[in-house]
Amino acid sequence: MMRLVLLLSCIGLICAKEPLNYKVDNERVIGGSNAQPNTWKWQVSVQYDQFYDGSFYHMCGGSVVDSFHIMTAAHCILSPDASQYRVVVGEYDLYKLEGSEQFIHVEKITVHPGWNGDLRYGNDIALLRLAGPIYDSGYVAIANLPYPDQTLPHGFTCYITGWGLVDYGGSPAILQVAPINVVEHSVCSQPEWWGSIALETMVCAGGDGIIAGCQGDSGGPLNCFTDGAWRVHGVVSYGPSGMCNQVFKPTVFTRVSSFEDWMFSVMGLA
Repeated sequence: MMRLVLLLSCIGLICAKEPLNYKVDNERVIGGSNAQPNTWKWQVSVQYDQFYDGSFYHMCGGSVVDSFHIMTAAHCILSPDASQYRVVVGEYDLYKLEGSEQFIHVEKITVHPGWNGDLRYGNDIALLRLAGPIYDSGYVAIANLPYPDQTLPHGFTCYITGWGLVDYGGSPAILQVAPINVVEHSVCSQPEWWGSIALETMVCAGGDGIIAGCQGDSGGPLNCFTDGAWRVHGVVSYGPSGMCNQVFKPTVFTRVSSFEDWMFSVMGLA
């Protein structure tokens, strides 16, 4: 069986301190291009202070799901200590302070109870409760979610966004976006694709050898225009080891529509 790789940033990177501890290390989407500023307003940079020294670096993506909660991947949670995390909303260029950003610390981490650390069993989703609310600055929006248990047809074009690795190995700081086509479960679960580890609670997209999520994209959104609105249908979970953009090995996302009851319960909306 092909080894999976968590699509989060490398932990050993060195971060330089600047005012507001702003500068962070980053990586981005393979096959993507610079996103238009102020477009994917629910996109979040989840940042981690590995050494408790106030130096945060971009580790994962995330999505704003209400004014106090961020949705991300469970495998992005490297420590149960919420004080080691902060989120940046209204972010575009990780290396510049542009005035659109809000830096908010995390107060509580809730990982899905079914997550056991093994990507093959799914449930790769977590919610971050923020220490203070996100305010409407014009640069931030709450993500629309799909209908419960909604699925997408084969070939449906969505967009992946994030600051993950590029194919040439560089690490530009600007948010990247790329179109990526859904691979339905009946295809993605075939032996030459992901086989039995592609669960119905996941969404596969890509696998064309050109566009893929990669390290640094974990936890970020799969953005799809459905039912008259942009909705976050997936949370970046895993891809193949080695080169991220491999034929028949699409990026795999946690399917948001399978977890909304749990999410609403955690958020106090159930």
